Amino acid sequence: QVQLIESGGGLVQPGDSLRLSCAASGGTFSDYAMGWFRQAPGKNRDFVGGISRSGSSTYYSDSMKGRVTISRDNAKNTVYLQMSSLGPEDTAVYSCAAKKGLVSSVLYDYWGQGTQVTVSS
Repeated sequence: QVQLIESGGGLVQPGDSLRLSCAASGGTFSDYAMGWFRQAPGKNRDFVGGISRSGSSTYYSDSMKGRVTISRDNAKNTVYLQMSSLGPEDTAVYSCAAKKGLVSSVLYDYWGQGTQVTVSS
């Protein structure tokens, strides 16, 4: 059983950058591809991007490509989501997820509780 805990969310201003972290425990971190998702109020959860088990491959949604970078540190059991040029439309709960196998936008097995990101002036 893998436990995931996100951190780094908060209130930021439009145009700001923010880095979220997701710490994993309870499994062999490098066995899992990791993904980031977000859910805005009243909307479905959307895939933001993912990273392969080794970190050599990343995969981003078209909506955020160019503004986000996902990385991981397998020695620290942590995956990161770096976001830039944030706008109010990026306000959402951001969650990380883990799956065995190849990175993709679907079929994740374990989920964190999420961290709130609010973009407002």
